[in-house]
Amino acid sequence: MSECELLLSGFADEAANEKTIDQQFVAFASIGFSYLSLRFIDVGSGIKNVMDLDASELDLIRSKLDEYGLRVSSIGSPIGKTKLLDVDDGTSNSFFEPQQYLENQVVRACQIANKLDCKLIRGFSFYHPKNEDPANHIDQSATRLKSIAKVCDEHGLTFGLEVEANLVGQNANTLNQIQKIVDHPAVVLIFDGANLVTQGYTKSEIIDQFLSMKDSLGWIHVKDHLNAQSARGKYVDEERLHDFVPAGEGESGYPEILAELKQCFSGIAQRMQRRGIPGIFADLEPHLRGGGQFGGFSGPDGFGIAARAFCKLCDTAGIDYRLRRF
Repeated sequence: MSECELLLSGFADEAANEKTIDQQFVAFASIGFSYLSLRFIDVGSGIKNVMDLDASELDLIRSKLDEYGLRVSSIGSPIGKTKLLDVDDGTSNSFFEPQQYLENQVVRACQIANKLDCKLIRGFSFYHPKNEDPANHIDQSATRLKSIAKVCDEHGLTFGLEVEANLVGQNANTLNQIQKIVDHPAVVLIFDGANLVTQGYTKSEIIDQFLSMKDSLGWIHVKDHLNAQSARGKYVDEERLHDFVPAGEGESGYPEILAELKQCFSGIAQRMQRRGIPGIFADLEPHLRGGGQFGGFSGPDGFGIAARAFCKLCDTAGIDYRLRRF
C-alpha cells in the first residue's frame, strides 16, 4: 500500500436489485472492490438489516465473503438513529431507554462486527426533538455516545459518527462539539458531502466543514447532490430527496475535498492504523436511483458509474486506490 492509498468500499445493498447476498457480492467483485459495508441483505429468508441477522446467517455471510474474496469494512448499523428524548415530536422515530439500548443494540452491533472480522461500526448522534435547536442537545448526545464508545472499545472496535440532517450532529460544528466532549479514541467522524448539500450548504461551506472535521476524521462516505433548494436550519424530509449524482457532478466539492484529504492523509491513516484498521476507507453510498432515511439504491449499473466517477476524481487528486486484478 502506498502512503496515500484510499481503501475503496461501499454499501453493497445499493448495488443489488433484490439485495440478495449473491447479487451484492457479485456486483462488488465485478466492480473490482475488495471491501464492502453491510446494511440490508437477504441471505435466504428475506431482506434484513444487518443488526437482525442470526448466527447461521452470519456464518453464511462469512463463507460467501471468502468465496468472493471480500472483506467487511464497516457494519452499516442504525445505532444512534433513534430519539434522544422520549417526546412526541411528530416523527416516527423510535425511543429506547439508554441502558437497555446499550446492552442490546450496541452490544449486538459489536458482536456482529467481531463475527465478521470488521473493526468499524457506522453510527449517528441521535435525533433531537424536531424543530428544536440541536445545539441545546449536544451534551445529552455526547453523554449517550460516550457510553457507546466505551462498549465499542471494549470489543476492540471504532465507532464512526456520520454527519447527517435532522440529527444533533447535523453539521461539522455540532459534530465537532460532540466529539470534543466524548473525547474517546474509539469515536471518529464520518464526512458525507451530500448530507450537507441537502441541508442547503454551499460548496465552499462544505469544504470548510470538511477541513474542520479532519482532526477527528475516520473515513468518508461518497455521494453527491445537486441541491435543488435550500433547507438551511429546516427539517429535511429524507424520503423526498432526489437529484443524487456521481461524486464530482454535484455541489459537495469532492475534487477540492480530495485535494485537501491528500494533504492530511498520513495523519488520519496513522490514527486509524493505531486502532487496528488498515487505513482510510472511502465508502460509496451513491443513492443514484433514490435515497431515504435508512438507505438508498443505485443498482449494479449505477454503482459502477459512481465507482468509476470517484476513481477518476482520485486520479486527478493524485490519491491511489486499488482495484482487483488477475
